[in-house]
Amino acid sequence: MDLRKLKTLIDLVSESNVSELEITEAEGKVRIVKAQPLAPVVAVPAAPSAAPASIVATAPAAPAAAPAAAAEPAAAPAGHVVKSPMVGTFYRASSPGAAPFVEVGSVVKEGDTVGIIEAMKILNEIEADCSGTVVEILVENGQAVEFGQPLMVIA
Repeated sequence: MDLRKLKTLIDLVSESNVSELEITEAEGKVRIVKAQPLAPVVAVPAAPSAAPASIVATAPAAPAAAPAAAAEPAAAPAGHVVKSPMVGTFYRASSPGAAPFVEVGSVVKEGDTVGIIEAMKILNEIEADCSGTVVEILVENGQAVEFGQPLMVIA
C-alpha cells in the first residue's frame, strides 16, 4: 500500500465517527485505530473584578483533579492482575456460542486457560499465572487490548 493511500485512510478515520478501520490487500494488512478523545477542558472566564491571578489559575485545575482521583481506586485492584502478553483482540470463550473460560467467582489453577487473544489471525490462549478465584474481569469480550493491559484480577 502506498504512502498516499495510507495518509488518505488516516485522514478518513480522523475526520469521521469511525473509531477503527482495518484494510486487507494483496500487499498486506493495515489497521488504523483512532485514539480516544481526552476529557474536555473547562475554561473559567475571568471575572470583571480584580481577582488575584493565582485563584483564576487554580480554578480550572481543581475539576481536572477530581476525575483522576476517582479513577485511581479502580487502577489498583486487590489481588494478582493477569496482563495481556500481546496486542490483539480478547475473547472470553473459544467460539461465539461457547461458555466463557472463566466468570467472576471461578476458581482457577496456575496454567488454566482464562481467555484467548487473537493476533494476526492466530488464537493465543491466555493462561492464569497464579491459582485463586477470579474476582474481576476488566475487559469485554471482543475488546482490543494492548501489551501489558490488565485483563482480570485473581485473588
